[in-house]
Amino acid sequence: MEMSQKVCVAGVGMTPFKKPGQSESYLVMAEAAIRAALKDAGVEYKAIQQGYAGYVMGDSTCGQAAAYRVGLTGIPIFNVNNNCASGSTALYLARQAVESGAVDCALAFGFEQMPTGAIENAFNDRISPLARFLETAREYPGMENAPDYLPIVGVLFGAQFLEMKNRYGYTPETFAKITVKARQHAANNPFSIFRDPVTVEEVLASPTIFAGLTKLMACPPSCGAAATILCSEKFAREHGLDSSIKIVAQAMTTDYDSSFDSGNALKLLGADLAAEAARQVYEKSGVGPEEISVVELHDCFACNEIASYEALGLVAEGGSEKFINDGDNTYGGKIVVNPSGGLLSKGHPLGATGLAQCTELTQQLRGQSGKRQVEGVRTALQHNGGLGSAMIVTMYQRD
Repeated sequence: MEMSQKVCVAGVGMTPFKKPGQSESYLVMAEAAIRAALKDAGVEYKAIQQGYAGYVMGDSTCGQAAAYRVGLTGIPIFNVNNNCASGSTALYLARQAVESGAVDCALAFGFEQMPTGAIENAFNDRISPLARFLETAREYPGMENAPDYLPIVGVLFGAQFLEMKNRYGYTPETFAKITVKARQHAANNPFSIFRDPVTVEEVLASPTIFAGLTKLMACPPSCGAAATILCSEKFAREHGLDSSIKIVAQAMTTDYDSSFDSGNALKLLGADLAAEAARQVYEKSGVGPEEISVVELHDCFACNEIASYEALGLVAEGGSEKFINDGDNTYGGKIVVNPSGGLLSKGHPLGATGLAQCTELTQQLRGQSGKRQVEGVRTALQHNGGLGSAMIVTMYQRD
């Protein structure tokens, strides 16, 4: 479908991400992020025509409860839960509303107040939506050794980790270097949880989750919030807002037969979803991966970052190890991946992640990222995935 209105990113805001037990309540965090985005855009809450709230660990209508702290204006507020892609799903819906002309100004916000420990099912009296994924993962070679007590994400990303080692021969050191890079980038981001450096040896020596996948190769449970104001060019002109940053293409995909029938853990964890969403985005925008200089992608585990390089077409299949060893995924290389520190170091409050990625990329495109600024950014790519499944790829450009 042809775009009917260009969509401007008028304002962004977020809170510092923190460990569980160290944050304020989700209501306070969400309010702070929304107010920061409104201030950044230079609009009042009464100008917002629709709101989209992304979160996972909360009751129904948490979005209303959070937004009501900013204002009671009677607007529609939609609550979305697509696991780790909840924030980007809120962004997708807000973008779609503005692009279609249904509204001229929309708010997308996401938040999470997470408990400590690995993510598990919220309801144990019914079939898990991830049951088919877990059953499929446990059938892969090497997964027969996965203990029954292994958490959901340990099983799924453990299978992905083994697949990459067995299929391409990637070494443990290659995965560890992803975490090392994430910490190096996070050192310049005051909103990140983990800003102290680590070495490859420390990553490899951290407690094992399964089959060589270690604790420091996984993102931490986190708390935080982020928000984005989207508007039409007409609205921006009428209100004197900055319209220079635009979402030029966005795509969302869910599972194909190959997710379950391919015998490939990379596909089970969304490789085909990401590849198809990226293909649609490149086609819609007319911009290829070789023209992108900065990416915020979903590095919930180090192995998922590497899998995403290949799914997004940033490198050829099997080419990630050389890409990493050559330093082409960081400053001075071909593409700066996760300048924010990514989920591994910045943190991963599920509902906030997609909008925090949007915040980082918008600031990069504006030249507002301080010590972590990537030089000459005009095009930026975002990748955010949720198990179960939802995969969203978004391309931003600066006029």
